[in-house]
Amino acid sequence: MAFYSPDVAMGAMLEDQLRALELQGRPGLGSQVSVTWLRYPRSLIGAAEASESPRDWPEPVAGASWAGSRPRYPASVVKLFYLAATEAWLQRQLLEDGAELRRAMADMIRDSSNDATAVLVDWLTGTTSGPDLPERPLRAWIEGRQLVNQWYAALGWSEFEGCNVCQKTWGDGPYGRERQFYGPKLENRNRLSTDATARLLHEIMAGALVSPPACARMRELLRRSLDSDLRAADPENQVDGFIGAGLPAPARLWSKAGWMSQARHDAAYVEIPDRAPFLLVIFSEGAERAADEQLLPELSRRLSSGSEAS
Repeated sequence: MAFYSPDVAMGAMLEDQLRALELQGRPGLGSQVSVTWLRYPRSLIGAAEASESPRDWPEPVAGASWAGSRPRYPASVVKLFYLAATEAWLQRQLLEDGAELRRAMADMIRDSSNDATAVLVDWLTGTTSGPDLPERPLRAWIEGRQLVNQWYAALGWSEFEGCNVCQKTWGDGPYGRERQFYGPKLENRNRLSTDATARLLHEIMAGALVSPPACARMRELLRRSLDSDLRAADPENQVDGFIGAGLPAPARLWSKAGWMSQARHDAAYVEIPDRAPFLLVIFSEGAERAADEQLLPELSRRLSSGSEAS
């Protein structure tokens, strides 16, 4: 991958930990997960606030992945991509800023609201849900829905190849023209890889996407509390059952999780005192993995121990 340097020791550790977790009663785990793990020599937050680009660091950003380029259904992790696109549209004055837009952005990320996501997809693409469309109007509607994909393709990230971010997120599923757009065999579902997701989160945390102020706003929405009382008061806190649940209390966490009947995913950037900051994206697929509340925290716990500051 262009934005990090593969580290042999990290790759071996990642493979060893996945194998150990598979032997602990998760047969077939290796084919059910994708992981991208980056380790930083210093804080990305500090670099962003100092207007310092990691590209100028003398130390390479080290990383490793397991099936990192494999596209999978991203569930609500796709909302991270719609968040960045919304900031880009605002910068280009393609959307009018306002309290209602900001409320939708916050609800989409902090609470993972599907309703807020649907509104933002409509505003980004100039489309709306509704009944089936005849062929010609459907083609025009589809052209609008591809605008977010086109923006990411224009960034020239090799990691985005094979990915697809053009569908809303659902509770019960798409209907009408939305179902038409999915294709007869759902072949046009959203698709993301952990590599592509790691690239996007890396750029946001480093202040390198859209603009530094836009990245600062996105980081604020992604910030998660590890406070046990706050987590207990919010059963859908995107920490318990995900990467954050494997972190020690002093850690700082920025993340976006995704969960549905066939997937449990998370994308997180973490800073822990006396350890190297790291970025970790885990996608896990299948009904067993979706119900597995221990896999992501345990892998996070094991890999964070490999981020001891040198």
